Amino acid sequence: MVEFESKNMRLGAGLLVSALMLGGCASSGVTVDAEQCEAPSNQSEEYQIGPGDTLNVVVWRNDEISAIVPVRPDGKISTPLVDDMRAAGKTPSELAADMEVVLGEYIRTPDVSVIVTGQGASNQIQIVGEVVVPQSLSYRAGIRVLDIVVGAGGMDEFAAGNRANLIRETESGQLKCRVRIKDLMAGDMSQNILVFPGDVLVIPESRF
Repeated sequence: MVEFESKNMRLGAGLLVSALMLGGCASSGVTVDAEQCEAPSNQSEEYQIGPGDTLNVVVWRNDEISAIVPVRPDGKISTPLVDDMRAAGKTPSELAADMEVVLGEYIRTPDVSVIVTGQGASNQIQIVGEVVVPQSLSYRAGIRVLDIVVGAGGMDEFAAGNRANLIRETESGQLKCRVRIKDLMAGDMSQNILVFPGDVLVIPESRF
């Protein structure tokens, strides 16, 4: 069963790699070296809530209006006394402050905390292709290429590490960053660039 699932995972990863490469050929995206790979213009230093995230909203001393809620596909949440508030694109502290304003109409000096307990796809990073365990990884501030390669169990024996690409969607289109992971593993830390939510690291197979 484990072997069967592993083969299915590799087949799925291969299909995703092919789709990404075909999509890249069809798009007018820009390709740059890792050193020139720019961060998304709207990326904050703090974690930004996205659709599919699960939030634990705690209103101090008011358990009856505290709640664990999902961020809906439209980017909004609803809790007792706070209906259809936009959460996507805000940091947890920003959302807590906005909720305090609304709750202030009902409660004296409300104290709200927002904790992200689960991440949706928009706040995950994917690593596919020739790695031991292709997968989606949770984003955290400061995560880099080496972190996600290690998180996926490292490259497998068929990997062409120096032909890897980090694919990022930006406001101006798709950005493809060439990353030399084999050189990174040998100590070239210029390749250990920051990774952001929604990024996909694709490690192709060696050409024999």
